[in-house]
Amino acid sequence: MHSVSVAGVVVREDGRLLAIRRADNGTWELPGGVLELDETPEAGVAREVLEETGIHVEVDELTGVYKNTTRGIVALVFRCKPSGGTERTSSESTAVSWLTPDEVSERMAEVYAIRLLDALDGNGPHVRSHDGKQLIPAG
Repeated sequence: MHSVSVAGVVVREDGRLLAIRRADNGTWELPGGVLELDETPEAGVAREVLEETGIHVEVDELTGVYKNTTRGIVALVFRCKPSGGTERTSSESTAVSWLTPDEVSERMAEVYAIRLLDALDGNGPHVRSHDGKQLIPAG
């Protein structure tokens, strides 16, 4: 059984990227979550980003599809523009920060950092699989 999640790569005008530190495990990740049955992927991204960070976004385009083969989660990642709101944490996050691409690479596990880097390269959508720890070669 697969579940579908959505995440937003929110890019500010200065090139910084919106990230959250998860309350449950302390890792830095993109804001996102499980897509509800009755909502479009774009609406789900906007809802999740707002819920987790306080930032309103305009959803631009799909930049990647990522499958976690261990947990059976397919994540759809969209590049977004911030359109208002104020940064705040939620029950799911202990920090909300605008990070540089370098800080993203330092703080995030490779399987999550690649989602941001993919969204920035303009060559998407990318399709990748991982086992929760490392990327699995296509094929």
